[in-house]
Amino acid sequence: MIHQYKLNGYNIVLDVFSGSVHVVDDVAYDVIGLYETTPADEIVAKMLEKYAGREDVTEADLRQCLEDIAELEKAGKLFAKDIYGDMAFDFKKRVTEVKAMCLHVAHTCNLNCEYCFASQGNYHGERALMSFEVGKQALDFLVANSGKRRNLEVDFFGGEPLMNWDVVKQLVAYGRSLEEPNNKKFRFTLTTNGVLVDDEVIEFANKEMNNVVMSIDGRKEVHDWLRKNYAGQGSYDTIVPKFQKFAKARGNKEYYVRGTFTHNNVDFTNDIFHLADLGFDQLSMEPVVCAPGDPYALTEEDLPKIMEQYEILAKEMLRRESEGKGFTFYHYMIDLNHGPCIYKRISGCGSGTEYLAVTPWGELFPCHQFVGDPKYSMGNVWDGVTNTALRDEFKLCNAYARPGCKDCWAKLYCSGGCAANAYHATGSITGVYEYGCELFRKRMECAIMMKVAEAGMKK
Repeated sequence: MIHQYKLNGYNIVLDVFSGSVHVVDDVAYDVIGLYETTPADEIVAKMLEKYAGREDVTEADLRQCLEDIAELEKAGKLFAKDIYGDMAFDFKKRVTEVKAMCLHVAHTCNLNCEYCFASQGNYHGERALMSFEVGKQALDFLVANSGKRRNLEVDFFGGEPLMNWDVVKQLVAYGRSLEEPNNKKFRFTLTTNGVLVDDEVIEFANKEMNNVVMSIDGRKEVHDWLRKNYAGQGSYDTIVPKFQKFAKARGNKEYYVRGTFTHNNVDFTNDIFHLADLGFDQLSMEPVVCAPGDPYALTEEDLPKIMEQYEILAKEMLRRESEGKGFTFYHYMIDLNHGPCIYKRISGCGSGTEYLAVTPWGELFPCHQFVGDPKYSMGNVWDGVTNTALRDEFKLCNAYARPGCKDCWAKLYCSGGCAANAYHATGSITGVYEYGCELFRKRMECAIMMKVAEAGMKK
């Protein structure tokens, strides 16, 4: 399977199953498009007719082009066969080890964001804070169920985790105490809306948190439209100076400024550029996930505008990079030389198997987006995963288990996409959230184009 597209002056041919990327001229681009379905003599005739008058397109040139394509095919770099399909359906038999947890230390929040998938932090249930005892048991569960994995990941999440800051600090200390005796290493992440960030939070996080996710939607008017406090006031002026100080203090440590774009700001590149101009250089901007009838929900009419925005973003990022003012965008981070192993490409994010979310009461769910849905309760941190049938279903939650992914060129980049988005869109974790797929494919086209352009810059 191949995928061909033109973007930013490049003719790009992606060989899906080998991962090879070819940048070709117009003639080779057209010949490759005909190669599998059209006899060689007919291809030559079509090209001579299409490029009549061009002295550099001769029959000899076209025959040589066909030979070059055949050599690439023989080398497994073009029209490579899919050798991974049979592997995917053995996954249900495999023994899974837990490597990551999302600790919901606070099912409450000090903001009242209208689009919040977590229902203003309480996940459609009672407001609560996780006790140290529950969090301690969660870390014990993670260590006990991680097998020989050394590196473990824990995200402090909410709601707003800083509303339970003392417990966060206690759990970090407890996690560190488990490392040496168990030959483990914890990688902690903090996700925050910024309202309670202060010097003590910054100092502790920079010492102990491998990553910090800072939530801000971009321009003041965009951010304040939906991210308000309970008095109805926007939070932009409160959090921006704090996040600027936080990001600067991070030094070389990872952080992300993460925004959400909605129907209200389909021109979200302006929000990304605004954040970059504020000094943030590690950015992410996610499409809103909400009910179709919500006033801020993305529509079919928004789709072409969003596609255009992703192209604008890629081109502007290249321009800024050439001027020494570059920034990273989470969805454009792609490694064309190595990339994820095939296990990761097939298994995806690992929700429900390698990754679990823990409520303040110690209940286990496949990930934070399933929390509160009783159909997706998997057990608890004391008894472990008791709903093993559900875990087995998540083992098969990959691109090869989804009929809608069968002919998609991007399936080995997304691993079948987000199970939660599929469930909310179709009622099944093995369904396909087609709107999200369209956006993902566009992001991958842009990301690959940027790598092509960057490679050209280095020559």
